[in-house]
Amino acid sequence: MEHFNAASAEEAHRTLLSCLHSPRWARRVADHRPYPDLGALLAAADEAAYDLGPEDLAEALAGESLPALPEHLYSAAHLALSAAHAAYESRFGHVFVISLDGVPPDEALDRLLAAVRSRLANDPEEERVVTAEELRRLARERLVRAALGEGGPRARTSPARVRQARRTARPGSRL
Repeated sequence: MEHFNAASAEEAHRTLLSCLHSPRWARRVADHRPYPDLGALLAAADEAAYDLGPEDLAEALAGESLPALPEHLYSAAHLALSAAHAAYESRFGHVFVISLDGVPPDEALDRLLAAVRSRLANDPEEERVVTAEELRRLARERLVRAALGEGGPRARTSPARVRQARRTARPGSRL
């Protein structure tokens, strides 16, 4: 936390953009520094994420990539994933995003495929809400990793570290 609070505005903004590619969100979170603890930072990040409009969400989605899975899973299920992602992108016009934090690696592929198939049945407005929530969760997970200095915002955080962060978050905030 000390490093994030003491970082230059440009460095903090860059770190936040690596968590969620929304300049509005990053600016809002960075402008409220310093944060007394990780819980306060995560609460501010959540509040800023809930206020993102459709254009902000589109901009954030444009910066997303496929969910991180072990490489061997992509090669083993490449055809199924490609078809599911193509169908999703065709239907909704943006990349499929999902938080797989806390999902054991051996369950990630099944979870991903089940989620994309299920969400293909959503109407566009319902999917916009689900997508916004998944982006918020991804940003939060990445922010925890960045604040804890765990190999960059897009690396996976251990479940134990996430549980610890959840315990230290302020009451009423969601993690």
